[in-house]
Amino acid sequence: MRALLRLFGAGIVALAVEHGRATAADGTAAEPVTPGIRLNTVGYLPGRPMAASVAKQSGTFQIRRLDDGAIVWEGELSPPRLNADTGEQLSAADFSALGTPPAGDYELIVAESGERVRFRIASDLYREPFRLATQAMSLWRCGTPVHGEHAGEHFEHGPCHMDDALLDFVGEPGRRGPMTGGWHDAGDYNKYVVNAGATVGVMFRAWSDFGPAIERVNLGVPQTTPRLPGFLAELKWELDWLRSMQAADGSVYHKVSAKGFGGMVASDKDADPRFVVPWSSAATADFTAMMAQAARIYAPYDAQFAAECRDAAQRSFAFLQAHPEEHKAEQAAFQTGGYDAPDDDDRLWAAAEWWETSGDAAALAELEERIAATPNVDVDWDWQNLKNLGLLTFLFSERQGRDQRLVDQVRKSLLAAADRIVASSRAHGYARPLGTTYYWGCNGTVARQSLVLEAAYRQTGDDAYRDTILDGLNHLLGRNYFGRSFVTGLGERPPLHPHDRQSAGDSVAQPWPGYLVGGANPRASDWSDRMEDYRTNEIAINWNGALIYALASQLESPRE
Repeated sequence: MRALLRLFGAGIVALAVEHGRATAADGTAAEPVTPGIRLNTVGYLPGRPMAASVAKQSGTFQIRRLDDGAIVWEGELSPPRLNADTGEQLSAADFSALGTPPAGDYELIVAESGERVRFRIASDLYREPFRLATQAMSLWRCGTPVHGEHAGEHFEHGPCHMDDALLDFVGEPGRRGPMTGGWHDAGDYNKYVVNAGATVGVMFRAWSDFGPAIERVNLGVPQTTPRLPGFLAELKWELDWLRSMQAADGSVYHKVSAKGFGGMVASDKDADPRFVVPWSSAATADFTAMMAQAARIYAPYDAQFAAECRDAAQRSFAFLQAHPEEHKAEQAAFQTGGYDAPDDDDRLWAAAEWWETSGDAAALAELEERIAATPNVDVDWDWQNLKNLGLLTFLFSERQGRDQRLVDQVRKSLLAAADRIVASSRAHGYARPLGTTYYWGCNGTVARQSLVLEAAYRQTGDDAYRDTILDGLNHLLGRNYFGRSFVTGLGERPPLHPHDRQSAGDSVAQPWPGYLVGGANPRASDWSDRMEDYRTNEIAINWNGALIYALASQLESPRE
């Protein structure tokens, strides 16, 4: 711990900094101090890359083991270089050569300043963060009582939105549809099919890629469907709501929403009328993809549910084929999230998943026609463009009949995209895989890039891709301009005031845990831990789904 001096008018107040926390000399809280050492505040995996960014310092650093005080590593900071998006001079403290030391708590000490920051090394480092991020999905549940525990705090709300939803805008004024359940979408309580696609699709990919490792984590998911693994039980809560959004003709309603964003109250106190919003082709396509995935994934556990999902996917895919034109939802009466973007990517993903589930030749023909028109794997993607999910399904499929030239083209594009991500990370002072790009929800993209990197690793076995997933997690958990975690309840100095109605509306001082906030926008330094700052500090299911995938990728060594 080192003493810093800060001038306040004519006086001088001594501040102590440890783990990024600041306390005034009289013991009262003071303004947070950004540490000069910025590292993953959750810690590091043994035998994997370990590095921190250090601002405005040079010389040597040490790694000290806390249980016996032994200095286990000494090294030189890299020469400082200008980090373009923050304007800082940053050095790197790389201590990867520690290898596989005993699990425990360590300390990085910079000789020039004497500043030190603690961190942990453990092979099971990401089990608890993964559990916490998955529990956060359970805490997002709508239409049921919710309970959760974290760090000695109890979080709960009663049944909410039990009258979802009025059918006034879909031709049945005054009547209500059976649209209870599902997850609240973000810091608001509405429910959107398109953003569900961005979330469920990524979480299903996590199960497909890391299912055995996920099953070994005790998630503590509510036992609403005990015959299922906990992870799939959580997803089924959302899938059951999604199935209620399918109309008889196979089209899918766009969202369930109040007309405007409500007040900052707990969900079980939210009384604004909620409505079903008319269908869109994007929602119908994303629904098709999710149901087709569910038909495959749930078949070993619940054959009846899997068959129902397959039937739902088939009906919606047939509707899409009969209505090839893009159809946007009529949302003029609503001021809530539009989730409105062209549907080409959604239709590609739908064709990919339905073909993978059914082997339907028409679906393969449509899929390959769409891939031929746009085969590039995207580096930067979210709900607006879910093409990558379809491309990965096509590339990793074991079905016969694919055009090998397209398979090779997608593979080449995948590796090119992954190489661009690796290059962005290596060029950035905080090893940020998204480089110098910032916008609403960019933290979610940093996590979501892990799908592209993991796919490239599985195609090549090149550890650089998996190491770059760790770079993204390092950034989200503290190796960033602010030197703090971006996930509520996790790591050091996590967000305390997310833009989240549940956190703002309950009686618990701490925010609901396990949620990734959106991140800096529009510049690297533009983030504030204020509830009002929805541009940078909101939470959302698609960002958490991406975080869940990134954490799942590190539950076990790729060599295990």
